[in-house]
Order: sequence, then C-alpha cells, then structure tokens
Amino acid sequence: MRSRLVTARHVLSRAVAALAVAVVVALLLPAAPASAHGQLATSTPLTGTVVREPLTRLGLYFTEKPVPNAHFTVTGPNGSRVDSGWSYGEPKRLDKPVQEYFMVNGVFEPRLYHTGFPAMVSVAHWPAKGRYTASYLSVASDGEAVRGTVTFDYQGPGTAAPAGWTPPTNGPEPALLALVEGTPSASPGASADAGATGAPAGATDTGQGGGLPPWLLPGLIVVVVSAVVLVTARRRPAAHGTAGPTRRGAGPPRRSGTPARTSGTPARRPGSRADGSARRGRR
Repeated sequence: MRSRLVTARHVLSRAVAALAVAVVVALLLPAAPASAHGQLATSTPLTGTVVREPLTRLGLYFTEKPVPNAHFTVTGPNGSRVDSGWSYGEPKRLDKPVQEYFMVNGVFEPRLYHTGFPAMVSVAHWPAKGRYTASYLSVASDGEAVRGTVTFDYQGPGTAAPAGWTPPTNGPEPALLALVEGTPSASPGASADAGATGAPAGATDTGQGGGLPPWLLPGLIVVVVSAVVLVTARRRPAAHGTAGPTRRGAGPPRRSGTPARTSGTPARRPGSRADGSARRGRR
C-alpha cells in the first residue's frame, strides 16, 4: 500500500511538472505574426479619451487607403447613429510607425508603415454626453477584413440636429460584405488599442481567438486525474489497512484469577520453595 501511495505521488508530481513546463513554454514562445494589412493605426480622437468640444468629423487613420465602399458609423449614448457620411482625407505621417507582416517565401517578414491614410467620418450633431462608438469595416489589399471600433467619452455641450435630420440606418453594401465574407477578420480589440496608443497593429495571430490555449484542458485533466489517484491511495490504508485483534495462541483458556504460565517455566505448587523442595508445615 505504501508503494501505491508513493507511485501516486510520483505521477502527480510529474503531471504538475509537465503542466508547469507547458505554461512556461507557451508564455515564452512569441505569438505568430498576422499577415493582415491595412489595419487602424491611430484615430482622432483616440479611443478611451474624453472629448470636450463638439467635433464635426472623426479621423480614422489606416496603414492602407480604405476601399471606396467601406462602411463607417458613429453611435451615441442612446444607441442612435449620428454619422453623416465619410470621405478621404489627406495622408499624414504617423507619430509612431506601425509594423505589419508579409508572407515572403513561407516566412513572415515585418514591414514598417510611416503614413496613415484617413477616413474622415462626419458627425451630424452631439445629442448628449456619454460614450460614443465609431465602427469601421473595410477590406485590405490582401483580401483580409479590416474591422473594429473606437470608443470615447463625450463631455462637451449638446448640439441640435440639422433640419430634417434622420438617423441613418443603412448597413454595409452587399459588394463589401461579399468581399469580407469568408475572410478572417482583424481583432476589434487589437485595432481599438492600436488607435489609442499608436502601437503596431497586426502583432498577433488573428487566426487564433482569445480563448483558452488548446493544451490547457488536457493538462487540467491530467492534474485532476492524478489528484483523484492520490486521494484514493491515501484513503485505502484507512479503510482496508486496519489490522484485526491479535488472536491468542492455541491452548486451553486460562481461568480467571490464575496467574499466567510462562512458556518453558514449570509452575510452582503451593507451599514449594523456589528450589523445588517442599516446605515443612508448622507443627
């Protein structure tokens, strides 16, 4: 039983060690770069910032020029849209270059982009204070979908809607959706973060989601099974290893009050001395 317990502990320690090695390797290995291009490099305003003056346009700067039928929206705190079309703007040099990757002869090679190509999205009015969200959908030169959001907090004065204003309800054109359909899209969170900090976009593998790594579940199963084996091995000695009462040796039962005989020692008769001679009675 002791050998079983030692074996269970050994299995558990090896499983925990293997899981720890897998975690360390996963953390140390660099993520595979993405081949997506034309991602959001920066924006005006930056995502996560506070806007205190009513803007007439929002600027979304990409590493490639958006397609002509790209789709842009701006949604206010109450869920209604306040965008009023978009147009191309003048390219500008980025404060921080953006790094994207290209597949060359089966190897990803980085390429720096120093110029941002803007899409200027018009804002019809600012109905209330609160969070606004600008969303975009386009297609890069390599056929990859370019999509994401930029969110910011508006704390400026409210402005009235133009005369005869009706919030737009149009969606992306069917031709744009046909180009986007079936292509892995860029991560919206990564694009928004790139717009906020100007950090390189496309630095993560868009083919993988943000869920748990595939090795984590098997590793947890190994640990759980090993723990069950260890607990079972610990409980067995308590349940089955308890020895029963020791049986007496064969022989006739000893009478109550009679001193026990020692094996190999003859019993003394009453009135006898230790040397075996009989005591004489008193006269």
